[in-house]
Amino acid sequence: MRAEISFGKSLIGILFVGLAAASCTTTSKPAATAANTKTKQGQAAKVTFNYTAKDRECLQRAMYFESQHSDEDGYMAVGTVVMNRLTSGAYPPSICGVVAQKRQFAPGVMTREVKPQAETELATAADAILIKGARHPAVKDAMFFHTDGLKFPYDNMHYVTVAGGNAFYEKRDANGTLETPPPLPSYEVAMNYVPGESMLPPQFEALIPSEVPVPLPAPDPMATASTGQMRITAPVTSPETSVEPEPGMPIAIPIPRPAYDSVMLGESLPANGG
Repeated sequence: MRAEISFGKSLIGILFVGLAAASCTTTSKPAATAANTKTKQGQAAKVTFNYTAKDRECLQRAMYFESQHSDEDGYMAVGTVVMNRLTSGAYPPSICGVVAQKRQFAPGVMTREVKPQAETELATAADAILIKGARHPAVKDAMFFHTDGLKFPYDNMHYVTVAGGNAFYEKRDANGTLETPPPLPSYEVAMNYVPGESMLPPQFEALIPSEVPVPLPAPDPMATASTGQMRITAPVTSPETSVEPEPGMPIAIPIPRPAYDSVMLGESLPANGG
């Protein structure tokens, strides 16, 4: 009897533990779902910047000339500085505006020739930044750089890395706080490609009408060559509409055609008189 009671208690205990475990598993699912929802919402919140083919070229030019034609590491470091400036809000709102800003990047960065052998590597680096959101990890929030090896007597130059022959630094005060607006991290930035008008072939521009053409009537097959030189000063809306002559224009008055018998008589008179 005692054995049966002990077995019954053990069975009840097992059932209780199973129910408790099942209830814990059931209540934990909504919490996980809520966490996943918050993560997805956080990832969806991005600031979108538009860029054109010209902006992509400007980015490549900055990477090429400022990194002293170095390598992908140098390209990515300079490109990260350009994107940091773009997303900080303290510089022009376009990539070309950032690169072409006066007294900021190397002289002639917008006009000098890029060697053809560097174009493939430059295109790869530019696409990694614009399409994949890649950044040079060591550049961090730096928006400034100078040739490596130079020294300046300023206390706010917080150096972060050296790449492509340049030393990159952030401007921070004595407390370590950025003195410039911080750039957006790459995961909060979305780059939207916008085709520019300059990408249209020239023949497409010629096909775009500047104004709505005025419909003209079909030429009359019975008209003579002289009537083809007449200028139409107003659109013709119906066959009954007449064209008013301009001031000073000679008006031809038609002469009635003589009867058939008179014409025949006039033509026979000279022969009889001879």
